[in-house]
Amino acid sequence: MSLMHRASIGAALFVGLSVVSLAQHGPDITQWRGANRDGIVTGFAAPATWPAQLTQRWKVEVGLGYATPLVVGDRVYVFSRQADDEVMSAIDAASGQVLWRTAYPAPYTMNSAARPHGKGPKSTPVFSGGRLFAIGMTGIVTAYDAASGKQLWQKPGSPVVPTYTSHAFSPVIEGSNVIFHVGGTDQGALTAFDVNSGDVRWSWNGDGPGYGSPIVASFSGVRQVVTITQDKLVGVEAATGRLLWERPFASPNDTNSITPVLYGNSVIAWGHGGPMTAVRIARQNDQWVNETVWENADLPGRMSNAVMNGDAMIGLTSRNSGQYFAVDAKTGKVLWSSDGRQANNAAIQKADQVVFSLQNDGELVVLRASNAAFEPLQRYRVAEPDPEVPIGPTWAQPAISGNRIFVKDVSSLTLWTVN
Repeated sequence: MSLMHRASIGAALFVGLSVVSLAQHGPDITQWRGANRDGIVTGFAAPATWPAQLTQRWKVEVGLGYATPLVVGDRVYVFSRQADDEVMSAIDAASGQVLWRTAYPAPYTMNSAARPHGKGPKSTPVFSGGRLFAIGMTGIVTAYDAASGKQLWQKPGSPVVPTYTSHAFSPVIEGSNVIFHVGGTDQGALTAFDVNSGDVRWSWNGDGPGYGSPIVASFSGVRQVVTITQDKLVGVEAATGRLLWERPFASPNDTNSITPVLYGNSVIAWGHGGPMTAVRIARQNDQWVNETVWENADLPGRMSNAVMNGDAMIGLTSRNSGQYFAVDAKTGKVLWSSDGRQANNAAIQKADQVVFSLQNDGELVVLRASNAAFEPLQRYRVAEPDPEVPIGPTWAQPAISGNRIFVKDVSSLTLWTVN
């Protein structure tokens, strides 16, 4: 082999390895808050030293909305609004090129109190078996073929929608069903649709949808969908929709918007302004019970979800205009809290030994995953404030896959990498 040939091969290998190092693929992001709907990111290795800046690879306009981007293989799927259409788009993850776009008309009039939040959509789709499933602002449920964008089936929306930010419940797959909380304030049912046909498998009509999303977990050997509705915390049997237990869980103006967190045989839940509450779920003598383990009124919630870090939970409370905190999941005792005025809202995820917090003002904060103290490691500007959007540009959860961070702001999608 000639020296020139060896040099050519070496150069090609170097370029190839360099390209791979720029954007390292990680696990797929197929639903709200990741594989277990708990905000835990796998496949990310924190750098020994955090760079002064992230690297922007591309940015593309995709439309309005706060749905989390889904990352599956070499594609990113985004659910958004363009004019009066709700749109599902497939984007090449390496280049930002739009591969397909499927739209349907979905005119929507905002409640005046929620106008700063925009016309959405706000629900994150779910990917399963080569299909995408999504719910729009008026409750239109749609199934798409992920390869081509072809609409497979669709269910009409409701003339009555949740009062403020409309539908924000992100669907979940359970077996061969996809579960949504459809309809509006007085007529919405938690509903399981067959993923293939769209036929209704079961429905529970005990309360209208809240703005939070469910988890699916097993208690006493029974798979349950656990979710916050407008006025309740409920558990229904995942296979049948049969109500197993419920408890009052009201918040001011019916604005329950936080996904419950699983901790052992308990769930930790909190609403808008209400106390954080740990509830133990069990079946005793053929009766389902839900017992309060602890309450902490010093950690009122608003819209920010939290993550587990061992036996502690790290999140952002609305107290003092936004304080980060860690709370002992066994006792409810506050382990640490930051100074106030951190953020109005934050999308929080844990990856490796760090916590990522994408604040609503467009700043991505990297914290040490510590149960002992508030330890910011680095801060990055990943979206610019928009004077026409006073609530801030970044309310969607980022999608973190490998060293790639896909950030959806008010109307665009950006790929950042940690080098």
